[in-house]
Amino acid sequence: MIHLTPDAKEKIKDKIKQRGQGLGIRIGVKTTGCSGLAYVLEYVDSTHSGLDQFEFDDLIVYIDQRDQVHLQGLTVNYVKKNLNEGFEFLNPNEDQRCGCGQSFTVKS
Repeated sequence: MIHLTPDAKEKIKDKIKQRGQGLGIRIGVKTTGCSGLAYVLEYVDSTHSGLDQFEFDDLIVYIDQRDQVHLQGLTVNYVKKNLNEGFEFLNPNEDQRCGCGQSFTVKS
């Protein structure tokens, strides 16, 4: 389904630990921006039907079933470049990104 690099796993685990609560994180998409979709990373405090659970060592990642078509084959990385750092989403389903890079479209 998806892949988390070691750097991404460690950063997510650190953020959950700093928060002090939560079951894991959800990776998904939301409708927004110029191109239509943007990635979402959010804490999960309770589950509901429609969420699939994936385990990466001792980290639990949830993905909404309706988002899976957009995230199939996704790799999440955490990168530091000079003074900037953040999560990077490498998605083979992306068709194009908007000029600012915040949203994307998927292949039909």
